[in-house]
Amino acid sequence: MKNSAHFKKLWLVGSLLIPTTIHAADKFKVCADPLHPPYSSKDNSGYENKIATLFAEQLGQELEYFWFPERMGFIRNTLKAENDNGKGYKCDVIMGLPPGSELADTTNPYLHSTYVLLIGKGRGWDDINSAEQLANLPLAKQEKLKIAMFDRGPGTTWLQQHGLLEQGIPYQSMTGDNEHNIAMQIEQDLRKQSIDMVILWGPMAAYVQSQSAPGSYIAIPMISTPSLQFDFSIAMAVRPGDNKRKQLLNDLIAKNQAKIHDIISNYGIISLPIPVQAAPKDDD
Repeated sequence: MKNSAHFKKLWLVGSLLIPTTIHAADKFKVCADPLHPPYSSKDNSGYENKIATLFAEQLGQELEYFWFPERMGFIRNTLKAENDNGKGYKCDVIMGLPPGSELADTTNPYLHSTYVLLIGKGRGWDDINSAEQLANLPLAKQEKLKIAMFDRGPGTTWLQQHGLLEQGIPYQSMTGDNEHNIAMQIEQDLRKQSIDMVILWGPMAAYVQSQSAPGSYIAIPMISTPSLQFDFSIAMAVRPGDNKRKQLLNDLIAKNQAKIHDIISNYGIISLPIPVQAAPKDDD
């Protein structure tokens, strides 16, 4: 009862905070990839789709998507792209972007997750219960490793730090494939046993697990160290200078933290406490 009253109070406070400068007649225009599970999809099955639907409903706005593959130039071709008639932009909100992006203005974070070491069971690695065990295996056993290695990311850095680069099977972070994003490609290759394991970002690792029977994988969260970070926050984004919309989103995030957490939990994504952001210092 106490928690229920607490959330009711937060809801009321959040409702009062939502600005009236963006009217209900406006559309909630989202920039999104049409095939990017578990984030977004044209069939609205992604968790970003669910959060966007929640926000649009609370604002009384029509939810509209501008679809574009999330690759190089995504922000330039979506959030910053003007309509063909020169009036307004193709979309106004990106539902998932790391805070502090140089190409957009980001909101407060709504998700904090970590990379996961995902290992297919029944392939000779079922006794692994920590990433460090891989680095300490006998050389003959190490040589049998088939672990996905991306062109960038902390997983590849970890492999390098632990002398396992030669065991890595290279992948591009962006597939360039209209029918598969990287999570879909990794899931297929794990199923075919082209690879046995991967260090994968939390939401994508959850998607891979969701495509197989429960217990098909060993999932080991990667722990950040002073020399290598594995856990990161995710925020939303607007165009630089779109301050009213940014404030609106921040208010909606604050008001709906519990609902957002429930949505993300339904996808099996590891959700860590969101770090407290340092307050900006006043200029002297």
